[in-house]
Amino acid sequence: MATKDPREPFTRLSIEEAKEKLDSGDAVMVDVRDPHEYVEVHAKGVRLIPVNTVMNELDQIREFAGDKQEVLFICKMGGRSALAAEYATAAGLDELELFNVEGGTDAWAEAGFPTGD
Repeated sequence: MATKDPREPFTRLSIEEAKEKLDSGDAVMVDVRDPHEYVEVHAKGVRLIPVNTVMNELDQIREFAGDKQEVLFICKMGGRSALAAEYATAAGLDELELFNVEGGTDAWAEAGFPTGD
């Protein structure tokens, strides 16, 4: 179940909840891992924006989101994606609702959810 800690600028989602949001067309997902990790495996339809570049890529995130109001951040397990959501908020991306996908790409792939381009 989605959880919101008032001290965090994002909501935590399970991979199942993330897939539901993507399938409904309400959200986009940003992979914040390093490029070499991304090429090994990534969730289908994600945009690669490494965590160390998030603060400089807000326009790219906004463009990718388009008319969607929700951005899901995913990494390997959930740590870097939480950091990316915090960075994005600190840099001014506060008009979109931000989510951290717990379990990350590892759990996504293990669950058999769509991967690749």
